[in-house]
Amino acid sequence: MITSVLVANRGEIACRIFRTCRELGIRTVAVHSDADENALHARVADTAVRLPGAAPTETYLRGDLIVKAAVAAGADAVHPGYGFLSENADFARAVIDAGLVWIGPPPEAIEAMASKTRAKQLMGIPSLDRDRVTESDLPVLVKAAAGGGGRGMRIVRRLADLDGALEGARAEAASAFGDGAVFVEPYVEGGRHVEVQVLADTHGTVWALGTRDCSLQRRHQKVIEEAPAPGLSDELRDELHSLAVRAARAVDYVGAGTVEFLVSSAGSAHFLEMNTRLQVEHPVTEAVFGLDLVAEQIRVAEGHALESGPPRARGHAIEARLYAEDPAADWAPQTGTLHRLTVPGDVRLDTGYGDGDGIGVHYDPMLAKVIAHAPTRAEAVRRLSGALERATIHGPVTNRDLLVRSLRHKEFTGAGMDTGFYDRHLAELTAPDPDPYAHPSPATALNGVAARPPLVALAAALADAQTRVSRFGGYRNLPSQPQVKRYTTAGEEHEVSYRHTRAGLEADGVRVVRATPGLVVLEADGVQRRFEVTRYGDQVYVNATALTALPRFSDPTAQHAPGTLLAPMPGTVVKIADGLAAGAAVQAGEPLLWLEAMKMQHKIAAPATGTLSALHVVPGQQVTVGSLLAVVQET
Repeated sequence: MITSVLVANRGEIACRIFRTCRELGIRTVAVHSDADENALHARVADTAVRLPGAAPTETYLRGDLIVKAAVAAGADAVHPGYGFLSENADFARAVIDAGLVWIGPPPEAIEAMASKTRAKQLMGIPSLDRDRVTESDLPVLVKAAAGGGGRGMRIVRRLADLDGALEGARAEAASAFGDGAVFVEPYVEGGRHVEVQVLADTHGTVWALGTRDCSLQRRHQKVIEEAPAPGLSDELRDELHSLAVRAARAVDYVGAGTVEFLVSSAGSAHFLEMNTRLQVEHPVTEAVFGLDLVAEQIRVAEGHALESGPPRARGHAIEARLYAEDPAADWAPQTGTLHRLTVPGDVRLDTGYGDGDGIGVHYDPMLAKVIAHAPTRAEAVRRLSGALERATIHGPVTNRDLLVRSLRHKEFTGAGMDTGFYDRHLAELTAPDPDPYAHPSPATALNGVAARPPLVALAAALADAQTRVSRFGGYRNLPSQPQVKRYTTAGEEHEVSYRHTRAGLEADGVRVVRATPGLVVLEADGVQRRFEVTRYGDQVYVNATALTALPRFSDPTAQHAPGTLLAPMPGTVVKIADGLAAGAAVQAGEPLLWLEAMKMQHKIAAPATGTLSALHVVPGQQVTVGSLLAVVQET
């Protein structure tokens, strides 16, 4: 029997596995980098072992250090999680050679399927020869042979772009997985990403645990997943199950794994790969089948046999990945302090963060997964979108609004989505949201009276006023000018005013029903609305709206010349465009340099056509948000 498990991963992954281990009475061991010393997974484990360094290649990808940590901490088993080393056959062998139980598939199965090129050969599917790709083959997809998660992946629609895509994919794959091997395959336009969860024991039983649809993706990384995949014919579903079981049996698979397919608009299935690990989206399968897949992995590793067939599927489940990123800014990852994260309602929340934790630059920007299960798909969609809409998220910008809008988009609710969903709809899904508390009049004026500023800004000002009143008092027995405060939200600046009177706070056109430092109730147009207000320094959160309080006087030093390029995120400069130097002529939109942050590369382009008057960074240089990168003098 397994008594102590080390999880060779971090964050949400480790926390989720620890939860099952605690329920089974198994001790838990975490490993952590220096950057993760105070991370949630290190805090909740029974024992934590430090891996000196911060970058994944120095820490979580060092299998030798993790095996030593397991032995030192007295663990008798290692769970690889579902990232980093989970598909590394050498790591699996090292764990077994150290006398530890490996909670995963045999190293030989990992080896057979870990390389996507070898997996395709095993399934009888050829890859394209890079040197023989022609115009008639386009579009094609460049993919990393090792790893996953969309890293090291590029769509190529023009033959002239192939070499650049290969170079970029190799660099990203080498950074993320320590292996720069890539291959080329046909790209299925308008396809759906459908996968099958498999579970196998050492006694020859293989389960196909239904289908999942993972078509909503950004940068080839999944955003929303659901089980079962909607709209599949019985024949196609049976074919996918059969192919998945065939793939597992072909390599004598043991444990949990996922077989992935692209389903064309015509309904034909194209094998993509087999991931020899548990996947991030496994909770939707757990919800539908009433299973704990981590517990099943542990039971299989202990030698127990599965039943002859899986339990019956019930209902529908949908998962949304909450990322610290700005979808409207090319999905730029965000860093900072996550002050608070709560999600109401009957949903499951899997996260690797606690209130007050910092979000750094070294790892994936996923904050949490939110999962809803209901008798029908429509009910699951409604439950999940409602929970996300009411969630309290105080911290960096997230994709929460995008998730809510995606779930309520007619193409998704009608199950007509494919992998090009965000290519078609991102602009409308990230357009500024109209103020839900706005006056019904036009934005310019009503009967000659200027339109009222957002009530959220007024609520922020009144809450702040009450905080000051509690400290210093507010009412003066003399006439005085109104108090004025300014805030920015969604890129717009708003000015609000109010007065302290004998009767309390007054604001033009709005009745102040109640005002405390944490709760403001306003009546406008005959409707009372509640606003919960929380402040962290200059950042103010009013219900779901984030505002920044502006100082009374602007800082004259905080100005930048036109054409100044500032780092939109902290990260590392990994490449400067070939031949680029001060004095070079550049075109608007032309790539100047690339930043790597949170394991993804981000292109920094010229803001205008002109001359590069200054270049302030070199490859390998670390930058922070707002660091000066370059200056382009517009022609």
